[in-house]
Amino acid sequence: MAQQAPDISQLSFEDALRALEDVVRKLESGEVPLDESIDLYERGEALRMHCQKRLDAAQARIEKIVAGPDGKAKGTEPFDPDGRTGV
Repeated sequence: MAQQAPDISQLSFEDALRALEDVVRKLESGEVPLDESIDLYERGEALRMHCQKRLDAAQARIEKIVAGPDGKAKGTEPFDPDGRTGV
């Protein structure tokens, strides 16, 4: 990649998602050399992980907001950082 990419950890969810969409577009075009494709894929995976982390944090915050005074969630499944549901 010719230009210096911003630090992923400093990106907002929206900016990271836009950057991830850009990576996907470039990879899908098939016009990127192999070495650059590998770099793009690695950046895309890091962006995906960053977005997932931000979504998980948002979900945890939402569950805290709807928690009753006893600390138990009302109408939601308990937040599971491993992505499993209560089913």
